[in-house]
Amino acid sequence: MLAVALASGGLAALLALRYLRQQTTPLAAAVPRKANMVVAARAVPMGSVLSEQDLKTIEWSGGALPIGYVGNPADAVGRGVITSLQENEPILEAKLAGKGAGGGLPVIVNEGMRALSMRVNEVAGVSGFVTPNTRVDVLLTLNNDANTNEAATRIIMQDVLTLAAGQTIQPDKDGKPQSVPVVTFLVSPEQAETLALASQSGSIQLALRNSVDTAEVKTQGTRVSALFGGPIGRPAARKSNRPARGAAPVPESAPSQTVVEVYQGGVRTLKRF
Repeated sequence: MLAVALASGGLAALLALRYLRQQTTPLAAAVPRKANMVVAARAVPMGSVLSEQDLKTIEWSGGALPIGYVGNPADAVGRGVITSLQENEPILEAKLAGKGAGGGLPVIVNEGMRALSMRVNEVAGVSGFVTPNTRVDVLLTLNNDANTNEAATRIIMQDVLTLAAGQTIQPDKDGKPQSVPVVTFLVSPEQAETLALASQSGSIQLALRNSVDTAEVKTQGTRVSALFGGPIGRPAARKSNRPARGAAPVPESAPSQTVVEVYQGGVRTLKRF
């Protein structure tokens, strides 16, 4: 029995030693894949057309290559840049416009979208802080001359991207305001119709918003009477003054009015609303 036990222990030790030696055998290292990749030789702003001086070729070693990478500089020269490029950033097909499309504003307009310009002043342009790549809400104010019961203001478009301020499509690196007479927005065809009609029907005001704030806010707008404690939103539907058939006529009550005292140059006047 002792001999059998010694033989079994020796056999188990031999098998364990052979198993450990097989596990510690070094695996053959995989040969890394090498490929040429085109990267930006310097910072390239959005809308620019790439030249040979903007590009350089490096050797990429590794098992994974970026999808859509450009391996030959000739495939990128003369194409417009859709997004800004930093130095040594890989050139990808998704960041370039099609061949022959050129550069400038047209190449940064997404498919199915439109670039619409609107005239602004110092107030509507938020003191010049509506610059390229900022986002704004568009407010429309209609006065009594537009066949409305009273002047009213409402947000008609939210989270609209600004493409250009004047003829500049690049934001100021220091965030300084730019006083420009025209601002260009990226909108859908339906939004373009709304914005064009609104600019002709009333007064347009822009409200600057945080670029990361994309939540849509539901508002009812406001009216002149709301400034003096009246309800906010659209005025209630007018009730018919005609009495029901067979009912006695109800005498008309005098309409309620709001009287405001206005002092201008020491002269007191009363405004009725």
